[in-house]
Amino acid sequence: MENVKVVMITGASKGLGKQLALRFAKEGAKLAICARNGTPLKQVEEELRDLGAEVVAVTADVSVPGDVDRFVSIAEENYGKIDVLINNASIFGPGPRLLADYPEEDFMDVLKVNAFNPFIVTKRVLRGMLMRKEGSIINLTSEAGKTGFAEWGAYGISKFAVEGLTQTWADELQETGVRVNMVDPGEMDTSMHDRAVPDCDYPLADPGDHLDIFLYLASDASSDVSGRRFEAQAFQWSRGEDHE
Repeated sequence: MENVKVVMITGASKGLGKQLALRFAKEGAKLAICARNGTPLKQVEEELRDLGAEVVAVTADVSVPGDVDRFVSIAEENYGKIDVLINNASIFGPGPRLLADYPEEDFMDVLKVNAFNPFIVTKRVLRGMLMRKEGSIINLTSEAGKTGFAEWGAYGISKFAVEGLTQTWADELQETGVRVNMVDPGEMDTSMHDRAVPDCDYPLADPGDHLDIFLYLASDASSDVSGRRFEAQAFQWSRGEDHE
């Protein structure tokens, strides 16, 4: 990357979050990562340190405001700033299951983790970004965030919320220097996809295969890009030449 960035990634203990942390580490970024499960998070922390990366790893549930404040405060205390926030943490919930049979408690839990969490993490990180008049926030969405799929339950509905959240933040943050975008990573070979499509009979991308869009949105090359929706598997970026 053109200069050293401090990159915060939620849900970084496995899947896409882990691969993002490893890729940004290889690019020379400083990392702040969290996850609810401390054991796999510790393993990722060790892998990042083996790559020579500076890393702050905190066990935290980013759907809980107190955990969010603790995580961000520790990261800011260590690094002084956060340049890039990737709101990656999410859950699928029970399923596949018809909405008519969907447990109300599970519905609220999915919305809390998938929609409330990027709101409160962004709100907390935004303070420092607005003071510095710069920053990049990247929210993870899905094809299910613009098309309702039967039996995907609260997950798809939560991603519709994330898309609206992204658009609203982007509109409110115009002229501040802080940009907010969203990325649909596409179907990937992850435990979440196994739950969503248990009998999948077609090839899936590896979580580490299509990360160029995240590097681009974290870079100064995207300083005037906000409010956009990107599909990771359709995006290619060469430094010095931006294209989709």
